[in-house]
Amino acid sequence: MNENLIEKLFSLKGRVALVSGASRGIGAAIATGLAGAGATVVGCGRSASASEKAGFAYRPCDVTDSTGFRMLCDGLIQEHGRIDVYVHAAGITLPDADSSAREENFDRTIEVNLSAAYRSSLAVAETMRHQKRGSIIHVTSIGSVLGFPGNPAYVASKGGLRMLTKALALDLGPKGIRVNSLAPGYVRTAMTEKSFQDPERNRERAARTMLGRWGEPGDLVGAAIFLASDASAYVTGQDLFVDGGWTAKGL
Repeated sequence: MNENLIEKLFSLKGRVALVSGASRGIGAAIATGLAGAGATVVGCGRSASASEKAGFAYRPCDVTDSTGFRMLCDGLIQEHGRIDVYVHAAGITLPDADSSAREENFDRTIEVNLSAAYRSSLAVAETMRHQKRGSIIHVTSIGSVLGFPGNPAYVASKGGLRMLTKALALDLGPKGIRVNSLAPGYVRTAMTEKSFQDPERNRERAARTMLGRWGEPGDLVGAAIFLASDASAYVTGQDLFVDGGWTAKGL
């Protein structure tokens, strides 16, 4: 296989990508990576600005606001004429530390991590179906297939998102739209910084992997480019785990 063919397979030149949860962490890293592969990238998030943005435009938008998100999509269509890639990286975690707020935290987590993913994916798919092609990527977690203590809302939302990915892949496949999930293990972000800074928790989590280390946001970029590009043209309904071997490890 020559270099020109490899470049063509993974290139995102001429494509427009929308990345939610792009103000920081994994979302920002993926947005930057897609831009580096040649895509025109717009990132969105609840923050007024992106703290780690590089090479992509940023628009404040809460994905739980369906009207606002659709307006964002309409704006991209008016400006660029298309949306080829959507990455749902928006997500929250609200552990059960406060028993008085458990039900509220559960509902909020499901809303952001699962319900908003469903609505935003359908909004983007409306555009993609006219193009008869597109790639939707849901950022899930190793928590989508494994139980973790003290955070049932997060596990339930990511498990639901994993199966939503498969259901949408089936429904949208005839329209040329591929839907896959990208499942990170423990990655050092603002969301996990407290555990990372705890020496015991840091060692425990690193030891659960085959590679003996935590992930970095940049570790997700190559996998995201693969799922967004023609290199994965016959891949849909799949879960790509980027977890250092966590979910595959036995003893």
